Amino acid sequence: MSEHSKRKAARQVIGRAVKAPVQETRELLHGDGELTPGLGRISSVIALSLGFLCLLAVLAFHFPQYLTTPDLRHKYSVDVLRQVLLVGLLVAGGMSLGNLILNRQRNLNIVAFVLVVAAVALGGSRVPVGNFPDHTPYIGLDWFILDLLGSTLIFVVIEKLFPLYRGQAIFRKEWQTDLKHFAVNHFIVGLALLTVNFLLHHMFGWLVSSDFQQTVRHIPLLPQLLLCVLVADLAQYWTHRAYHEIPFLWRFHAVHHSVKTMDWLAGSRQHMLELIATRVCVLAPLYILGFSEAAMNGYILIVGFQAVFNHANVSLPWGPLKYLIVTPDFHHWHHASDDEAIDRNYAAHFAFIDYVFGTAVKSRNRFPERYGVVGDYMPEGFVKQQLFPFRRGKAPAESTEPQR
Repeated sequence: MSEHSKRKAARQVIGRAVKAPVQETRELLHGDGELTPGLGRISSVIALSLGFLCLLAVLAFHFPQYLTTPDLRHKYSVDVLRQVLLVGLLVAGGMSLGNLILNRQRNLNIVAFVLVVAAVALGGSRVPVGNFPDHTPYIGLDWFILDLLGSTLIFVVIEKLFPLYRGQAIFRKEWQTDLKHFAVNHFIVGLALLTVNFLLHHMFGWLVSSDFQQTVRHIPLLPQLLLCVLVADLAQYWTHRAYHEIPFLWRFHAVHHSVKTMDWLAGSRQHMLELIATRVCVLAPLYILGFSEAAMNGYILIVGFQAVFNHANVSLPWGPLKYLIVTPDFHHWHHASDDEAIDRNYAAHFAFIDYVFGTAVKSRNRFPERYGVVGDYMPEGFVKQQLFPFRRGKAPAESTEPQR
């Protein structure tokens, strides 16, 4: 064999060795369905996911001024995050290396181990963080990592312990699309907050009364927090109802309703312009009334939890509480395409608001039969869904009542 032939054969061997792991990883990311225990698939997915998140975290340590959220980085401990990153690297590296030794899911674990090695080579948990400017353009990579990691650990466990649909897979149909929504909505948090702050100060600044705000701030924390959530939910209710009853606005909101499988990730499907508009409409009255920082932080925690939990594949005995607060039982009906559920259950926090305004679902069934928009006309894929409101022609649901 000539020297040229040997080099060509070597390149082909290396090419196949590199192509196989990449191809198998791509197939995993484009697939769906239940993961079978005992084959190393579950641990491989965990290792691959952790390895990827660890690599992103290392990048965030290198470029905090551009990749981290100012409001968050002033509150969390860098030392604690270093420990979390170190644990993540150890778990991802240990799982992937163990699977490689046992020859289980070899190609997936090669990719996972390469991600861990790359993260360690870039400094791992020891990347130094010096002083950096605070007022730079940024994307919320840190918020994405922390929220995805926390939501997965909490809500996947809850869904497996108390499932509504027992046979529903974690990687259900269209999970890739909703993960893209989840990521993009986190990455644009900087743009969203800048837009919201600009619009609030220029549109509603003239309504602010410092004397009235001082009165609100002196209300004890617990009743102030409850009042804050109530005011936000009333604003949310009428904004949400407008999305359903005004055809032009429905085109944007239909993106959120197009999800056909309910789980913790389903609530992430949302048009970017709706995300910004809703935040302005909900935060404006809170800004005008002048709630304290503690009350606002409490509200943010509540809305963050309920936004995810109320879409989750969860069934719990709520008793009389279901008439007071919004639960998965209540919000699942809002996403239903059953006739009795159309344009109902708008509230985000307090279920009694819908009972007061006569828009609560009245059904003998505990959960709906099907989800999604009537007619199933929403295209698949993140980009197509973002472009959908601007397409010519009307959505099928716009020419008749009810809106969905």
